[in-house]
Amino acid sequence: MYKIYPKTLFVGQKIVYLPSCQSTNDEAAQLLTQEDVPEGTIIVTDQQTQGRGQRGNQWEAQAGQNLTISLVLHPNFLAATDQFWLNIAVSLAIQDTLSPLLPTTGLTIKWPNDVYVHDRKLGGVLIENTLQGYVLGHSVVGVGLNVNQTAFGVPTATSLLLESSAPDGYSLPGLLTALAEQLEKRYLQLRAGHRHVLRTTYLQHLYRYQQPHTYLADDQLFTGTITDLDPTGRLGILSDGVMRYFAFKEVTFLQ
Repeated sequence: MYKIYPKTLFVGQKIVYLPSCQSTNDEAAQLLTQEDVPEGTIIVTDQQTQGRGQRGNQWEAQAGQNLTISLVLHPNFLAATDQFWLNIAVSLAIQDTLSPLLPTTGLTIKWPNDVYVHDRKLGGVLIENTLQGYVLGHSVVGVGLNVNQTAFGVPTATSLLLESSAPDGYSLPGLLTALAEQLEKRYLQLRAGHRHVLRTTYLQHLYRYQQPHTYLADDQLFTGTITDLDPTGRLGILSDGVMRYFAFKEVTFLQ
């Protein structure tokens, strides 16, 4: 059972706890069809059996070892074309939450919104929006963070415990409390219109920013350097003196 008392105005003031569910995002979406869900409501579970990641990937997590939540927001101040700004705010909130807990400087945001430590994935975000005319009606912000899990089926995954070697692991309610506070801080920053600050900070924490690497697009390998992000959230990669912009699924990161 999650009982948290974040120092917030609305994020995390209402918690819906489910011991197990298929997907917290699905549960949040279902709630929104049944009742007036207050902004800032968080759905949290110990075991998510069919969690989803970006591009339809499955999100695997051991029961009771990780943080799997969905946050309900009503960002009707954002135009539909500006929805990536919510990804920026949420990704930065996770960065703000985790960075004090990690002894290294390897924590980054992998575009569009995965959480990496060096070259391994620690968590991810999946935001599902509904529209109300030309603006966002409500958003379900799914966050999955590997916290106390130490064994994974893929070598590219890691956890907070593995990266920090905390002897007793981490309190999931304590981590959720800190995350709720940072989510509200960044969300209010976005709502106040401080986009320049958010964009600049996002780029500073972006995985492979200003570093030459190999990528795959249109079945062609190319070498480029991430240098930009356009207003719609497309990734800007400078290659052979030409700036190329990519939307989701249009470019693949290679090691």
